[in-house]
Amino acid sequence: MNILKQPTVSVCMPCYNAEQFLAQALESVLSQTYPNIEIIVTDDGSTDRSAEILARYEARGVRVIPQSNKGQCAAANRAFKACSGDLIKFFDADDVLAPDHVARQVQSLAGGTDAIAIGEWSRFYGDDPNEAVFPPLPIWRDAAPVDWLTQDWNNARPMMQCGLWLIPRRVLKASGLWDERLSLINDFEFFTRVLCHASKILFTAGARLYYRSGLSNNLSGSKSRRAVESAFLSLMLGTQHLLDAEDSPRTRRVCANMLKDFDYTYYPDHSDLRAKVRARGAEIGGSDLAPDGPPGFHKLRKIVGWRAARRAQRLAERLKLNRAARRGSRTRAQQVNGAT
Repeated sequence: MNILKQPTVSVCMPCYNAEQFLAQALESVLSQTYPNIEIIVTDDGSTDRSAEILARYEARGVRVIPQSNKGQCAAANRAFKACSGDLIKFFDADDVLAPDHVARQVQSLAGGTDAIAIGEWSRFYGDDPNEAVFPPLPIWRDAAPVDWLTQDWNNARPMMQCGLWLIPRRVLKASGLWDERLSLINDFEFFTRVLCHASKILFTAGARLYYRSGLSNNLSGSKSRRAVESAFLSLMLGTQHLLDAEDSPRTRRVCANMLKDFDYTYYPDHSDLRAKVRARGAEIGGSDLAPDGPPGFHKLRKIVGWRAARRAQRLAERLKLNRAARRGSRTRAQQVNGAT
């Protein structure tokens, strides 16, 4: 293929206080074997050393756009509006791409402007992406968008991580950008909407994304009221996107299961939001999803029901956190006394 005719790939990266992992993420993009890539990073009001690190990468062609803190969605939208690529990849500032990830996905799209390429993904929890393993998943296949989403949502644990996808600009212009009202699980609403505007999902074998997990300050771990309201709205909007694409028994079931999982996850808190998802789930036909939880939870729920078991689980989690905090306090006191 003539390099001059290869489409430009724009990697759009929101960044907020990512100093610990930012360089590794950027190096993984700069090391791509595909030659025609531009990198746009929106520094979303970082207060750590992210701006200093980004300044070093500007000399290597990374475009940096500073803004006051407006959230991940606004940062992603700002990066997109500044990019010029024919194909777009949104990418988190703490993840890692395999060197041939982009090249494989461009080849998979083969010049098309209606389909979206997806890659392989796996989690890693330390500093070494090579800890990740990549067991095949049922969704690693070519599929029509509704077929793919219905399968991915089957157990109410979808994986919509943004770095997985390579999206033609034409599809994004039709679907619209990130909803800036959202924070927690913003990717669920966004990618459901985007995928429903594509003609097909093309699985790209070997295009690997290393998804860093277990971060204590990760947005996905937020449990504030504002974050839970975002998760609620994202689920309500995202499930409606799928139903707008196909209103059928299979889509109604998986949408009801996604909503039911919200009820399971946040019980006994946020009763007003849980009541709304239960009502919506009943309206579209009801859920057959069992609650998720550790082995002790499942043993107890068979005896006392899932609600009582969930309350016991939450109590046990709080007690564990309190014990850990007390141990930490004792350790710090001992260190201070030893120093004196």
